[in-house]
Amino acid sequence: MEVIVNKALILEYNSTLEKCVGYTKLGKLTAEILNHNQHFINDEKRNAAICRYFPEFYDTIMQTVEPRAWVHSVEAKNGKHAAMLVCSVNNFYPKEIKVMWLRNGKNVTSGVTNTDVLADGNWLYQIHSFLEYTPKPGETITCVVDHASLDQPMLKNWERFSEPEKIKIAVGSFAILMGLGIFLAGLIYYKNKTGRTLVPTQM
Repeated sequence: MEVIVNKALILEYNSTLEKCVGYTKLGKLTAEILNHNQHFINDEKRNAAICRYFPEFYDTIMQTVEPRAWVHSVEAKNGKHAAMLVCSVNNFYPKEIKVMWLRNGKNVTSGVTNTDVLADGNWLYQIHSFLEYTPKPGETITCVVDHASLDQPMLKNWERFSEPEKIKIAVGSFAILMGLGIFLAGLIYYKNKTGRTLVPTQM
């Protein structure tokens, strides 16, 4: 796998190192994200092995191969805003493909950059689409992939939080609610136990 933008190599999958290697600032950030996606890395390992040992398979049996796509963000240094959204589409055949962005269901054209359709080296192809984007509350950002192998375009929404982050947030929220419940229960118990009505007495 290689990602080339304006004829410059941005990142590639190194089958010897079994990981993605970035050669630019954006490439290094994207490579770091991809290297944490074990499913993606396993696919690249498999593709490299097939290409090395069984190249004749693709010549004889491959007609169309459905693309795999996902949307991820490359965050700015301050961590407050996404500097770039990336729609990565790979493992598809034939080469012809269309990738576009929607914001709340409307086509987005400004701030969009696409790589060329790139050969994976295993008779499959990949493309990456970049969207400059600052998040706004309530917006839905969608990457749309249209390919001959699909009955209808594939839609991939940008999830602001990854699954591990969602789990952490859910666990943290549950812990806060549990702590608050225990605190309130203790407060009510303390007041019921110590609360007394004072009746004035005459001297």
